[in-house]
Amino acid sequence: MEIWINPACSKCASALSLLDEEGAAYTVRRYLDEPPTAAELTALLGRLGLEPWDIARTGEPVAAELGLDSWDRDAAARARWVDALAAHPALIQRPIITADDGTAVVARSPEAVRAALPAAARPASP
Repeated sequence: MEIWINPACSKCASALSLLDEEGAAYTVRRYLDEPPTAAELTALLGRLGLEPWDIARTGEPVAAELGLDSWDRDAAARARWVDALAAHPALIQRPIITADDGTAVVARSPEAVRAALPAAARPASP
């Protein structure tokens, strides 16, 4: 399991704490220091079932510089969005967890973090 984090992100710290509490084995990727490639982002989006604009942080200063709010959100614009995320990783939502079984989640809540845990390690449903 790999988790993409920004060390300054409070949601990332919460996700890491929860993974530790659950005893999960994981690798940390500081994606601002080691940005994902366009190919990695395309594969991740496929696993998430999302479009690149779905994981874009449009409130970031670079989003305003690029004019993201005016970009089309359709198949024709998809590659442009992916390229922007790869070139400006601060635009990527965080944290993102990719599990060994192919599961991928934007882990912004405890429920999402737990969804990335292997089935055997997930808490039982009430």
